[in-house]
Amino acid sequence: MFCDSRTDCAKLRNFGVVDGAWRGVRIISPTNRPFANGSIMTSLNIRNDPCALDFLSLGALVHRLDPGIIPFRKARTFDVHVSGGEYNVAANLSDCFGLRTGIATAMVNYGIGELVQARVRETGVTPFYKWFEHDGVRGPNIATVYSDRGQGVRAPVVFYNRANEAGALLKPGDFDWPKIFGGGVRWFHSGGIFAALSATTSDLILEGMQAAKAAGAVVSFDLNYRAKLWSTVGGEARAHQVLRRIAGSIDALFGNEEDLQKGLGIEGPKIDTASPLSPLGRWDGGEGRSNLDPDSFFQLIERVVAQFPNIKLVATTLREVHSTNRHDWAAVLWLDGKRFVSPIRSLDVYDRIGGGDGFSAGLIYGLLTGRSPEESLRLGWAHGALITTYPGDVTMAKREEVDALAKGGSSRVQR
Repeated sequence: MFCDSRTDCAKLRNFGVVDGAWRGVRIISPTNRPFANGSIMTSLNIRNDPCALDFLSLGALVHRLDPGIIPFRKARTFDVHVSGGEYNVAANLSDCFGLRTGIATAMVNYGIGELVQARVRETGVTPFYKWFEHDGVRGPNIATVYSDRGQGVRAPVVFYNRANEAGALLKPGDFDWPKIFGGGVRWFHSGGIFAALSATTSDLILEGMQAAKAAGAVVSFDLNYRAKLWSTVGGEARAHQVLRRIAGSIDALFGNEEDLQKGLGIEGPKIDTASPLSPLGRWDGGEGRSNLDPDSFFQLIERVVAQFPNIKLVATTLREVHSTNRHDWAAVLWLDGKRFVSPIRSLDVYDRIGGGDGFSAGLIYGLLTGRSPEESLRLGWAHGALITTYPGDVTMAKREEVDALAKGGSSRVQR
Protein backbone atom coordinates (compact mmCIF):
# COMPACT_ATOMS: atom_id res chain seq x y z
CA MET A 1 0.00 0.00 0.00
CA PHE A 2 1.43 3.41 -0.94
CA CYS A 3 0.56 6.93 0.23
CA ASP A 4 0.13 9.69 -2.34
CA SER A 5 0.40 12.54 0.18
CA ARG A 6 1.24 13.40 3.79
CA THR A 7 -2.49 13.53 4.51
CA ASP A 8 -3.01 10.03 3.13
CA CYS A 9 -0.22 8.67 5.30
CA ALA A 10 -1.67 10.33 8.37
CA LYS A 11 -5.06 8.76 7.68
CA LEU A 12 -3.55 5.32 7.19
CA ARG A 13 -0.67 5.40 9.70
CA ASN A 14 -2.51 3.32 12.28
CA PHE A 15 -2.89 0.41 9.87
CA GLY A 16 0.74 -0.57 9.65
CA VAL A 17 4.39 0.34 9.91
CA VAL A 18 5.58 3.45 8.08
CA ASP A 19 9.08 3.38 6.62
CA GLY A 20 11.08 6.20 5.08
CA ALA A 21 9.93 9.49 3.59
CA TRP A 22 6.24 10.21 3.07
CA ARG A 23 6.12 10.02 -0.74
CA GLY A 24 5.96 6.46 -2.06
CA VAL A 25 5.93 5.04 1.47
CA ARG A 26 5.11 1.36 1.75
CA ILE A 27 2.84 0.59 4.68
CA ILE A 28 2.53 -3.07 5.62
CA SER A 29 -0.34 -4.04 7.85
CA PRO A 30 0.69 -6.37 10.66
CA THR A 31 -1.95 -8.80 9.36
CA ASN A 32 -0.85 -8.96 5.74
CA ARG A 33 2.91 -9.37 5.60
CA PRO A 34 3.85 -11.08 2.32
CA PHE A 35 5.96 -14.17 1.95
CA ALA A 36 9.52 -13.82 0.76
CA ASN A 37 8.54 -14.11 -2.91
CA GLY A 38 6.00 -11.27 -2.61
CA SER A 39 2.95 -13.45 -3.22
CA ILE A 40 0.29 -14.55 -0.78
CA MET A 41 -1.43 -17.91 -0.90
CA THR A 42 -5.24 -17.79 -1.06
CA SER A 43 -8.01 -20.32 -0.56
CA LEU A 44 -9.88 -19.31 -3.74
CA ASN A 45 -8.44 -22.29 -5.64
CA ILE A 46 -8.52 -20.60 -9.03
CA ARG A 47 -8.24 -23.07 -11.91
CA ASN A 48 -5.02 -22.82 -13.91
CA ASP A 49 -5.80 -25.51 -16.48
CA PRO A 50 -6.95 -24.55 -20.02
CA CYS A 51 -10.55 -23.25 -19.93
CA ALA A 52 -12.86 -21.96 -22.64
CA LEU A 53 -13.78 -18.96 -20.49
CA ASP A 54 -11.81 -17.11 -17.86
CA PHE A 55 -14.94 -15.37 -16.59
CA LEU A 56 -18.72 -15.77 -16.97
CA SER A 57 -21.41 -13.35 -15.76
CA LEU A 58 -25.12 -13.94 -15.26
CA GLY A 59 -27.31 -10.85 -15.35
CA ALA A 60 -29.55 -8.49 -17.31
CA LEU A 61 -28.42 -6.19 -20.10
CA VAL A 62 -29.85 -2.67 -20.17
CA HIS A 63 -29.45 0.42 -22.30
CA ARG A 64 -28.75 3.68 -20.48
CA LEU A 65 -29.82 7.03 -21.89
CA ASP A 66 -27.32 9.75 -20.98
CA PRO A 67 -28.04 13.46 -21.68
CA GLY A 68 -24.67 14.45 -20.20
CA ILE A 69 -24.84 17.27 -17.67
CA ILE A 70 -28.33 18.31 -18.82
CA PRO A 71 -31.24 17.21 -16.59
CA PHE A 72 -33.71 15.01 -18.45
CA ARG A 73 -36.50 17.57 -18.14
CA LYS A 74 -34.42 19.91 -20.33
CA ALA A 75 -32.67 17.34 -22.53
CA ARG A 76 -32.90 17.34 -26.33
CA THR A 77 -30.37 14.61 -27.14
CA PHE A 78 -28.71 11.74 -25.30
CA ASP A 79 -26.07 9.06 -25.77
CA VAL A 80 -26.97 5.37 -25.53
CA HIS A 81 -24.75 3.16 -23.38
CA VAL A 82 -25.12 -0.62 -23.10
CA SER A 83 -24.68 -1.73 -19.54
CA GLY A 84 -25.60 -4.06 -16.70
CA GLY A 85 -23.74 -4.47 -13.40
CA GLU A 86 -22.83 -8.07 -14.14
CA TYR A 87 -22.13 -7.54 -17.85
CA ASN A 88 -19.87 -4.55 -17.19
CA VAL A 89 -17.33 -6.72 -15.38
CA ALA A 90 -17.23 -9.22 -18.27
CA ALA A 91 -16.89 -6.42 -20.83
CA ASN A 92 -14.07 -4.77 -18.87
CA LEU A 93 -12.15 -8.01 -18.49
CA SER A 94 -12.44 -8.71 -22.21
CA ASP A 95 -11.95 -5.26 -23.73
CA CYS A 96 -9.22 -3.91 -21.44
CA PHE A 97 -7.51 -7.00 -20.06
CA GLY A 98 -7.87 -9.44 -22.95
CA LEU A 99 -9.51 -12.28 -21.03
CA ARG A 100 -12.05 -14.71 -22.50
CA THR A 101 -15.40 -13.76 -20.99
CA GLY A 102 -19.08 -14.56 -21.42
CA ILE A 103 -22.51 -13.30 -20.38
CA ALA A 104 -25.62 -15.41 -19.81
CA THR A 105 -28.55 -13.07 -20.26
CA ALA A 106 -31.92 -12.34 -21.89
CA MET A 107 -32.13 -10.97 -25.42
CA VAL A 108 -35.14 -9.57 -27.27
CA ASN A 109 -35.63 -9.79 -31.02
CA TYR A 110 -36.23 -6.12 -31.88
CA GLY A 111 -34.26 -2.98 -32.74
CA ILE A 112 -33.00 -2.18 -29.24
CA GLY A 113 -31.92 -5.80 -28.90
CA GLU A 114 -29.92 -5.49 -32.13
CA LEU A 115 -28.21 -2.37 -30.79
CA VAL A 116 -27.30 -4.16 -27.56
CA GLN A 117 -26.01 -7.22 -29.40
CA ALA A 118 -23.70 -5.03 -31.51
CA ARG A 119 -22.19 -3.42 -28.42
CA VAL A 120 -21.66 -6.81 -26.78
CA ARG A 121 -19.83 -8.01 -29.90
CA GLU A 122 -17.63 -4.89 -29.84
CA THR A 123 -16.35 -5.73 -26.37
CA GLY A 124 -15.53 -9.32 -27.35
CA VAL A 125 -17.83 -10.91 -24.76
CA THR A 126 -19.31 -14.29 -25.75
CA PRO A 127 -23.10 -14.16 -25.30
CA PHE A 128 -25.36 -16.99 -24.14
CA TYR A 129 -28.81 -15.62 -24.93
CA LYS A 130 -32.25 -16.72 -23.83
CA TRP A 131 -34.36 -15.28 -26.64
CA PHE A 132 -37.67 -13.44 -26.32
CA GLU A 133 -39.92 -12.11 -29.10
CA HIS A 134 -41.14 -8.52 -28.85
CA ASP A 135 -44.89 -8.11 -29.52
CA GLY A 136 -44.41 -4.71 -31.15
CA VAL A 137 -46.27 -2.90 -28.38
CA ARG A 138 -45.54 -3.94 -24.80
CA GLY A 139 -42.45 -6.10 -25.00
CA PRO A 140 -40.76 -7.94 -23.45
CA ASN A 141 -38.17 -5.18 -23.39
CA ILE A 142 -34.52 -4.48 -22.80
CA ALA A 143 -34.77 -2.23 -19.74
CA THR A 144 -34.04 1.49 -19.97
CA VAL A 145 -31.96 3.36 -17.39
CA TYR A 146 -32.09 7.16 -17.38
CA SER A 147 -29.06 8.84 -15.85
CA ASP A 148 -27.65 12.33 -16.18
CA ARG A 149 -24.11 13.05 -15.02
CA GLY A 150 -24.81 16.00 -12.73
CA GLN A 151 -22.24 18.74 -12.41
CA GLY A 152 -20.45 20.39 -9.50
CA VAL A 153 -22.84 20.72 -6.56
CA ARG A 154 -25.64 19.03 -8.56
CA ALA A 155 -25.63 15.27 -8.05
CA PRO A 156 -26.38 12.74 -10.84
CA VAL A 157 -29.99 11.52 -11.00
CA VAL A 158 -30.86 7.92 -11.93
CA PHE A 159 -34.29 6.38 -12.61
CA TYR A 160 -35.53 3.35 -14.52
CA ASN A 161 -38.13 1.85 -16.80
CA ARG A 162 -37.93 -1.88 -16.17
CA ALA A 163 -41.55 -2.65 -17.02
CA ASN A 164 -41.98 -6.03 -18.72
CA GLU A 165 -38.21 -6.50 -18.72
CA ALA A 166 -36.97 -9.64 -20.46
CA GLY A 167 -34.24 -10.11 -17.86
CA ALA A 168 -36.86 -10.37 -15.11
CA LEU A 169 -38.49 -13.27 -16.97
CA LEU A 170 -35.39 -15.45 -16.74
CA LYS A 171 -35.82 -18.54 -14.58
CA PRO A 172 -34.11 -21.81 -13.66
CA GLY A 173 -33.79 -24.09 -16.66
CA ASP A 174 -33.31 -21.28 -19.18
CA PHE A 175 -29.59 -22.00 -19.70
CA ASP A 176 -27.79 -25.22 -20.51
CA TRP A 177 -25.22 -24.95 -17.74
CA PRO A 178 -23.49 -28.29 -18.44
CA LYS A 179 -22.85 -27.11 -22.00
CA ILE A 180 -21.74 -23.61 -20.96
CA PHE A 181 -19.37 -24.94 -18.29
CA GLY A 182 -18.34 -27.94 -20.35
CA GLY A 183 -15.27 -26.26 -21.82
CA GLY A 184 -14.16 -24.94 -18.44
CA VAL A 185 -14.90 -21.64 -16.66
CA ARG A 186 -12.53 -20.17 -14.10
CA TRP A 187 -14.74 -17.52 -12.46
CA PHE A 188 -18.55 -17.10 -12.26
CA HIS A 189 -20.17 -13.80 -11.25
CA SER A 190 -23.61 -12.34 -10.65
CA GLY A 191 -25.12 -9.48 -8.67
CA GLY A 192 -27.84 -7.96 -6.56
CA ILE A 193 -29.41 -5.88 -9.32
CA PHE A 194 -30.29 -9.03 -11.23
CA ALA A 195 -31.42 -10.74 -8.02
CA ALA A 196 -33.90 -7.91 -7.38
CA LEU A 197 -35.69 -8.14 -10.72
CA SER A 198 -38.08 -10.99 -9.87
CA ALA A 199 -38.62 -14.06 -7.73
CA THR A 200 -37.18 -16.29 -10.46
CA THR A 201 -33.94 -14.41 -11.10
CA SER A 202 -32.56 -15.16 -7.63
CA ASP A 203 -33.40 -18.84 -8.10
CA LEU A 204 -31.57 -18.76 -11.42
CA ILE A 205 -28.52 -17.20 -9.75
CA LEU A 206 -28.43 -20.05 -7.23
CA GLU A 207 -28.80 -22.60 -10.03
CA GLY A 208 -25.90 -21.00 -11.92
CA MET A 209 -23.76 -20.91 -8.80
CA GLN A 210 -24.40 -24.58 -8.13
CA ALA A 211 -23.31 -25.41 -11.68
CA ALA A 212 -20.25 -23.17 -11.33
CA LYS A 213 -19.21 -24.87 -8.09
CA ALA A 214 -19.58 -28.28 -9.69
CA ALA A 215 -17.34 -27.09 -12.54
CA GLY A 216 -14.63 -25.84 -10.18
CA ALA A 217 -15.16 -22.10 -10.80
CA VAL A 218 -14.68 -19.37 -8.22
CA VAL A 219 -18.10 -17.84 -7.46
CA SER A 220 -18.48 -14.12 -6.76
CA PHE A 221 -21.41 -11.79 -6.15
CA ASP A 222 -21.74 -7.99 -6.09
CA LEU A 223 -24.46 -6.98 -3.65
CA ASN A 224 -25.15 -3.71 -5.56
CA TYR A 225 -28.05 -2.86 -3.24
CA ARG A 226 -30.53 -0.56 -5.00
CA ALA A 227 -33.36 0.61 -2.75
CA LYS A 228 -35.55 1.64 -5.71
CA LEU A 229 -35.40 -1.87 -7.17
CA TRP A 230 -35.98 -3.76 -3.92
CA SER A 231 -38.87 -1.45 -2.93
CA THR A 232 -40.94 -2.94 -5.76
CA VAL A 233 -40.47 -6.55 -4.61
CA GLY A 234 -40.69 -6.34 -0.82
CA GLY A 235 -38.04 -3.88 0.34
CA GLU A 236 -35.19 -4.59 2.74
CA ALA A 237 -36.87 -7.63 4.28
CA ARG A 238 -37.05 -9.31 0.89
CA ALA A 239 -33.49 -8.25 0.09
CA HIS A 240 -32.22 -9.85 3.30
CA GLN A 241 -34.06 -13.09 2.54
CA VAL A 242 -32.79 -13.34 -1.04
CA LEU A 243 -29.26 -12.04 -0.65
CA ARG A 244 -28.47 -14.05 2.46
CA ARG A 245 -29.41 -17.25 0.60
CA ILE A 246 -27.03 -16.27 -2.18
CA ALA A 247 -24.25 -15.20 0.21
CA GLY A 248 -24.19 -18.72 1.59
CA SER A 249 -23.10 -20.04 -1.82
CA ILE A 250 -20.24 -17.72 -2.79
CA ASP A 251 -16.48 -17.45 -2.43
CA ALA A 252 -16.06 -13.70 -3.07
CA LEU A 253 -18.27 -10.73 -2.18
CA PHE A 254 -18.21 -7.17 -3.49
CA GLY A 255 -20.10 -4.49 -1.59
CA ASN A 256 -19.78 -1.36 0.51
CA GLU A 257 -21.10 -0.71 4.01
CA GLU A 258 -24.60 0.13 2.78
CA ASP A 259 -24.69 -3.07 0.72
CA LEU A 260 -23.64 -5.20 3.67
CA GLN A 261 -26.07 -3.59 6.09
CA LYS A 262 -29.14 -3.10 3.91
CA GLY A 263 -28.53 -6.05 1.63
CA LEU A 264 -27.48 -8.66 4.18
CA GLY A 265 -28.85 -7.13 7.38
CA ILE A 266 -25.43 -7.01 9.04
CA GLU A 267 -25.32 -4.64 12.00
CA GLY A 268 -22.89 -1.76 11.66
CA PRO A 269 -22.51 2.02 11.93
CA LYS A 270 -25.69 3.96 11.30
CA ILE A 271 -26.10 4.89 7.64
CA ASP A 272 -27.25 8.50 7.25
CA THR A 273 -27.14 10.18 3.87
CA ALA A 274 -27.24 13.58 5.55
CA SER A 275 -24.15 12.95 7.66
CA PRO A 276 -20.54 13.68 6.70
CA LEU A 277 -19.14 11.08 4.39
CA SER A 278 -18.52 7.54 5.55
CA PRO A 279 -16.77 4.93 3.39
CA LEU A 280 -20.09 4.58 1.55
CA GLY A 281 -19.06 7.24 -0.91
CA ARG A 282 -21.71 9.78 0.02
CA TRP A 283 -21.79 13.56 -0.09
CA ASP A 284 -19.87 15.05 2.82
CA GLY A 285 -22.23 17.98 3.38
CA GLY A 286 -19.55 20.43 2.30
CA GLU A 287 -17.66 20.10 5.57
CA GLY A 288 -14.60 18.64 3.87
CA ARG A 289 -14.09 16.07 6.61
CA SER A 290 -12.52 12.85 5.35
CA ASN A 291 -13.64 9.42 6.51
CA LEU A 292 -11.76 7.15 4.14
CA ASP A 293 -10.69 5.22 7.22
CA PRO A 294 -11.09 1.52 6.32
CA ASP A 295 -11.14 0.20 9.87
CA SER A 296 -14.92 0.36 10.32
CA PHE A 297 -15.39 -1.48 7.04
CA PHE A 298 -12.98 -4.25 8.06
CA GLN A 299 -14.84 -4.61 11.36
CA LEU A 300 -18.08 -5.01 9.41
CA ILE A 301 -16.42 -7.63 7.19
CA GLU A 302 -15.51 -9.65 10.27
CA ARG A 303 -19.22 -9.77 11.15
CA VAL A 304 -20.06 -10.87 7.61
CA VAL A 305 -17.61 -13.76 7.51
CA ALA A 306 -18.63 -14.85 11.00
CA GLN A 307 -22.12 -15.43 9.59
CA PHE A 308 -20.91 -16.67 6.19
CA PRO A 309 -17.65 -18.57 6.76
CA ASN A 310 -17.72 -19.73 3.12
CA ILE A 311 -16.72 -16.20 2.02
CA LYS A 312 -12.99 -15.90 1.47
CA LEU A 313 -12.80 -12.45 -0.18
CA VAL A 314 -14.60 -9.15 0.40
CA ALA A 315 -13.70 -5.98 -1.48
CA THR A 316 -15.08 -2.52 -2.16
CA THR A 317 -14.22 0.98 -3.27
CA LEU A 318 -14.21 3.92 -0.85
CA ARG A 319 -15.23 7.36 -2.10
CA GLU A 320 -15.33 10.77 -0.54
CA VAL A 321 -17.50 12.96 -2.74
CA HIS A 322 -16.54 16.62 -2.49
CA SER A 323 -18.63 17.43 -5.55
CA THR A 324 -20.03 15.50 -8.50
CA ASN A 325 -16.73 15.99 -10.32
CA ARG A 326 -14.26 15.80 -7.43
CA HIS A 327 -13.86 12.57 -5.49
CA ASP A 328 -11.22 11.07 -3.24
CA TRP A 329 -10.87 7.42 -4.25
CA ALA A 330 -9.55 4.34 -2.49
CA ALA A 331 -10.29 0.62 -2.22
CA VAL A 332 -9.96 -2.17 0.32
CA LEU A 333 -9.59 -5.94 0.12
CA TRP A 334 -10.11 -8.58 2.79
CA LEU A 335 -8.73 -11.94 1.69
CA ASP A 336 -8.40 -14.98 3.92
CA GLY A 337 -8.36 -12.77 7.01
CA LYS A 338 -5.69 -10.44 5.66
CA ARG A 339 -6.33 -6.74 5.05
CA PHE A 340 -5.14 -4.65 2.11
CA VAL A 341 -5.72 -0.94 1.52
CA SER A 342 -5.04 1.01 -1.68
CA PRO A 343 -3.63 4.51 -2.01
CA ILE A 344 -5.99 7.48 -1.80
CA ARG A 345 -6.17 9.55 -4.95
CA SER A 346 -8.16 12.64 -5.88
CA LEU A 347 -10.16 12.14 -9.07
CA ASP A 348 -11.58 14.62 -11.56
CA VAL A 349 -14.70 12.67 -12.47
CA TYR A 350 -16.31 12.83 -15.91
CA ASP A 351 -18.91 10.07 -15.37
CA ARG A 352 -18.96 8.16 -12.09
CA ILE A 353 -21.17 5.28 -13.27
CA GLY A 354 -19.23 2.05 -13.78
CA GLY A 355 -16.31 2.80 -11.48
CA GLY A 356 -17.22 0.04 -9.04
CA ASP A 357 -17.56 -2.55 -11.79
CA GLY A 358 -14.23 -1.35 -13.17
CA PHE A 359 -12.66 -1.96 -9.77
CA SER A 360 -14.10 -5.47 -9.59
CA ALA A 361 -12.76 -6.28 -13.06
CA GLY A 362 -9.24 -5.09 -12.30
CA LEU A 363 -9.10 -6.98 -9.02
CA ILE A 364 -10.42 -10.19 -10.60
CA TYR A 365 -7.95 -9.83 -13.48
CA GLY A 366 -5.09 -9.61 -11.03
CA LEU A 367 -6.19 -12.70 -9.14
CA LEU A 368 -6.86 -14.70 -12.32
CA THR A 369 -3.39 -13.89 -13.64
CA GLY A 370 -1.55 -14.84 -10.45
CA ARG A 371 -0.78 -11.35 -9.14
CA SER A 372 -0.40 -10.84 -5.40
CA PRO A 373 -3.46 -9.61 -3.49
CA GLU A 374 -1.87 -6.18 -3.03
CA GLU A 375 -1.08 -5.83 -6.73
CA SER A 376 -4.54 -7.12 -7.66
CA LEU A 377 -6.13 -4.50 -5.42
CA ARG A 378 -4.08 -1.75 -7.03
CA LEU A 379 -5.10 -2.93 -10.51
CA GLY A 380 -8.76 -2.73 -9.49
CA TRP A 381 -8.26 0.67 -7.88
CA ALA A 382 -6.49 2.00 -10.97
CA HIS A 383 -8.96 0.60 -13.50
CA GLY A 384 -11.98 1.87 -11.56
CA ALA A 385 -10.40 5.32 -11.37
CA LEU A 386 -9.77 5.38 -15.11
CA ILE A 387 -13.36 4.44 -15.92
CA THR A 388 -14.58 7.61 -14.19
CA THR A 389 -12.73 9.60 -16.87
CA TYR A 390 -14.79 8.15 -19.77
CA PRO A 391 -18.45 8.42 -20.78
CA GLY A 392 -20.47 5.26 -20.43
CA ASP A 393 -20.41 2.29 -18.09
CA VAL A 394 -17.64 0.11 -19.50
CA THR A 395 -13.95 0.60 -20.03
CA MET A 396 -12.10 2.55 -22.68
CA ALA A 397 -8.76 1.95 -20.95
CA LYS A 398 -5.82 -0.08 -22.19
CA ARG A 399 -4.14 -2.58 -19.92
CA GLU A 400 -0.87 -0.64 -20.15
CA GLU A 401 -2.62 2.47 -18.82
CA VAL A 402 -4.03 0.52 -15.90
CA ASP A 403 -0.61 -0.97 -15.10
CA ALA A 404 1.00 2.47 -15.24
CA LEU A 405 -1.51 4.07 -12.88
CA ALA A 406 -1.38 1.08 -10.52
CA LYS A 407 2.37 1.58 -10.28
CA GLY A 408 2.01 5.28 -9.54
CA GLY A 409 1.96 6.77 -13.06
CA SER A 410 1.24 10.47 -13.58
CA SER A 411 -1.22 12.34 -15.84
CA ARG A 412 1.48 14.05 -17.90
CA VAL A 413 1.02 14.16 -21.66
CA GLN A 414 2.27 10.98 -23.36
CA ARG A 415 4.43 12.05 -26.34
